[in-house]
Amino acid sequence: MMRRQDLPTPCYIADEAKLRSNLELLHQVETETGAHILLAQKAFSCYALYPLISRYISGTTASGLYEARLGHEEFGGETHVFAPAFTDDEFTELCRLCDHISFNSFRQMEHHRPVWEKAGVSVGIRVNPECSTQEDHAIYDPCAPGSRLGVTRANFRPELLRGIEGLHFHTLCEQNADDLITTFAAFEEKFGEFIPQMKWLNLGGGHHITRADYDVKALKKLILRIREQYGVEVYLEPGEAIALNAGWLDTTVMDIVENGIRILILDVSAACHMPDVLEMPYRPPLNGAGEWGEKPYEYRLASRTCLAGDVIGDYSFDREIQIGDRLTFGDMAIYSMVKNNTFNGMPLPAIAVQHEDGSCEIIRQFGYEDFKMRLS
Repeated sequence: MMRRQDLPTPCYIADEAKLRSNLELLHQVETETGAHILLAQKAFSCYALYPLISRYISGTTASGLYEARLGHEEFGGETHVFAPAFTDDEFTELCRLCDHISFNSFRQMEHHRPVWEKAGVSVGIRVNPECSTQEDHAIYDPCAPGSRLGVTRANFRPELLRGIEGLHFHTLCEQNADDLITTFAAFEEKFGEFIPQMKWLNLGGGHHITRADYDVKALKKLILRIREQYGVEVYLEPGEAIALNAGWLDTTVMDIVENGIRILILDVSAACHMPDVLEMPYRPPLNGAGEWGEKPYEYRLASRTCLAGDVIGDYSFDREIQIGDRLTFGDMAIYSMVKNNTFNGMPLPAIAVQHEDGSCEIIRQFGYEDFKMRLS
């Protein structure tokens, strides 16, 4: 049996017990409301765990051909896809892989109409309710002025709805049920007259359903009201909620330098292995550490890349950190493996699973060829 301390670093470690706990809650939402919950693979695509996840939820949703193929081949169940645009070649293949396809514009929908009508897939159109509920993550706000995502009411084309079976909106990011309720009210106000023509509504992702303070009761109430009032199937496509707090990233301290503050040089990189740290930005949780100034020993955590700004954050500890110490970042299942890269020739972290009995298993390791194959 492999122990946690025997795993190499850097290493992503998926927590099977926490993943199952999240899935049990999501399955309860499905069971009690009749909604269909889909794994948004853009957040978590660790397909070695798809056999577990597929026992609890209905399927996957994709942002393009490759994710759709992965979901179809490795997960099964329902396969949905949305993208701002599809090429002719990939759309033909998508119609073989997917049972639901959402378009971002009526122009794209009409361009591909001969193919999707012949294939018999269920087609929807993504709309923009123009209702921003985000305060902290403007980069993830599809309702921001000038957004390219979704058709606004002013540009909606009711005369082109022939064959369209669904309406889709996605406006949330790490948000609670109150923001979904607010958004759905705006959606009803702008597009409610078209719902009776539909077979399904897709309420998108960004629902933090498995977060401790999420109002699951309010979510269930909304879904049940939609299904009773309109007689449509309801889809939710969370990504983070499925693997929230269900993974770690283990790292080793390689060196300690000083320049007004003590700086730990780690074998992980924000830019390469946890890009959201710089993109959001945010400071990831670190096991056993506190805020700067909270504990007696203070350090800045940074990477061994040449990027000057490749800094993970400032932390404090109860003890002095030594070269060779192993540190663990939390909540590293989501938007980590799917976004990592080999900038600077940085090795990709291994991927492991910690099983419910505490044993660990390496499911993938990477080397030079994984770096080289992306270049020419």
